[in-house]
Amino acid sequence: MPCTLFISDLHLDPQRPAITRLFLDFLEQRGRSAECLYILGDLFEAWIGDDEDGALASAVCAGLRDCAGSGTPIYVMHGNRDFLLGRDFAAASGCTLLADPSVIDLYGQVTLLMHGDLLCTDDTDYLAFRDVVREPQWQQAFLAKPLAERRQIARQLRETSIEKTRGKPESIMDVNQQTVVDTMERHAVQRLIHGHTHRPAVHGLTVNGKPAQRLVLGDWYEQGSVLECTPEGCQLQSLG
Repeated sequence: MPCTLFISDLHLDPQRPAITRLFLDFLEQRGRSAECLYILGDLFEAWIGDDEDGALASAVCAGLRDCAGSGTPIYVMHGNRDFLLGRDFAAASGCTLLADPSVIDLYGQVTLLMHGDLLCTDDTDYLAFRDVVREPQWQQAFLAKPLAERRQIARQLRETSIEKTRGKPESIMDVNQQTVVDTMERHAVQRLIHGHTHRPAVHGLTVNGKPAQRLVLGDWYEQGSVLECTPEGCQLQSLG
């Protein structure tokens, strides 16, 4: 039976080689047998530019390229950690960059795909920061800096983010329910798939007066998480 796979929030990092190995095995096995693979943001813990020359980037690009070359189309959406993935990454990995949000036809059901951070509208500090780093001028200035300097800035931003997150209520970092409904109504969909919150679940809700579904992907910090969709429906699964 044909299947389409969705993953997000892998946060691949040299400090967690076991998760990188799990992902590469996933590409080699299940990825090659899938009809399509969608990676909905935060593939990497940090991505400081397509000139990234580390061993992790090379291994992941090679794994993606081999999987895509076997016949599985792979779509990659920007997350809040790897929003600088660009054309050179796409060329090296054989993937197609996917806009956030995007609407697809998933076995006859129109489905909205998002990373998920845009749904967390109660976290105003984060959204303000997001607006800044998504500006072309900011990105151009950042990418013009030497690679070593960019690595240091990324580390500092990560440390600041961890410190700020500790002081925030859990509810602020989750999606805003009204924003979810408004977003789904705006895109005229009854199904939404996203990541970002690291809270894998299937939520039922009402959109446009009809039953709707929000499927949340899990992160890959301790184990893998994948959503497998077939013409018969979707199922969240754990790996590793």
